[in-house]
Amino acid sequence: MAWQGLAAEFLQVPAVTRTYTAACVLTTAAVQLELLSPFQLYFNPHLVFRKFQVWRLVTNFLFFGPLGFSFFFNMLFVFRYCRMLEEGSFRGRTADFVFMFLFGGILMTLLGLLGSLFFLGQALTVMLVYVWSRRNPRVRVNFFGLLTFQAPFLPWALMGFSLLLGNSILVDLLGIAVGHIYYFLEDVFPNQPGGKRLLLTPSFLMAPACPFASLLARR
Repeated sequence: MAWQGLAAEFLQVPAVTRTYTAACVLTTAAVQLELLSPFQLYFNPHLVFRKFQVWRLVTNFLFFGPLGFSFFFNMLFVFRYCRMLEEGSFRGRTADFVFMFLFGGILMTLLGLLGSLFFLGQALTVMLVYVWSRRNPRVRVNFFGLLTFQAPFLPWALMGFSLLLGNSILVDLLGIAVGHIYYFLEDVFPNQPGGKRLLLTPSFLMAPACPFASLLARR
């Protein structure tokens, strides 16, 4: 009964958040069970473009490391802020939300080439947090009961936390940079004199044959 209740609750989660979170958890479980190796998942341009292992363009966004504090920390932020975006500013706009993922993923992949980054899931998480924080600037955030501040400071707090843990902040900076580019092109530039909306969701995401169209129809 408890599992049925949990499953029913999970099915109430918006489609994109549910799909991405489930994919991350299942990928990590497969690695823990040694069904997959991280070496099969990381982004490697040579293997992608010379060996045609194109799945790496996706799987590098799904693996957050082995089960442990870092994994659960990232999953908490992925689930929370992805869901708040999807239920908030992207409510009824599933295709636009999917396009934000695609835009962010492609830009991160291109920029990640410069920094030799192999896993970009954390950068995508920071991007989600950044976009949410800029769209909710007056919301006050409690950071694990230690600090309380306005939402726009949250991505920087996450970067500081990564620094305290001894991790590279390059991934966090990448997520902030891509999040800011998306926010500027989507929310700022169209409202400037002479500005216009440049990020238009491709029609193929709205087409009836597209799997995301069925997600949109259910919203």
